[in-house]
Amino acid sequence: MFLGEYLHTFDTKNRISVPAKFRKDLGRNVVVTRGLDHCLYLYSRKAWEKEAQTYAENINGIASRRGLARLFLAGSFEAEVDKSGRVLVPENLKAFASITDKAVVAGVADRVEIWEEGAWKKYTKAIEKNADAYVEELGENDKH
Repeated sequence: MFLGEYLHTFDTKNRISVPAKFRKDLGRNVVVTRGLDHCLYLYSRKAWEKEAQTYAENINGIASRRGLARLFLAGSFEAEVDKSGRVLVPENLKAFASITDKAVVAGVADRVEIWEEGAWKKYTKAIEKNADAYVEELGENDKH
């Protein structure tokens, strides 16, 4: 399970260091793809295969499911974690997440997310501000 958040900087070749705590579980072969909330998702190859299968099953279904399948599958990029623990992120994916140089690398259960630093701060500040209301809302939805 991936937990924690780390601030890292992209190098001039569009590589970012994967936190040492994440490297063992990610393995050498990873997949980077577009994520929700304009961040990037980073999966181990094994976890990605499971995730991709879920999307592939929905590719011919409801329009919103097709759209998400296309977003995640067509936007994916296979990469290797190099000997220095860095992973290459293509320019189009960095642009999708509005990342220029600094990024937050966050562990979120079964995946790692890569966020533009300012977007991460704004997002987490909003979540922190509204956390109590979210918990109450979720509790109400569980009753129905």
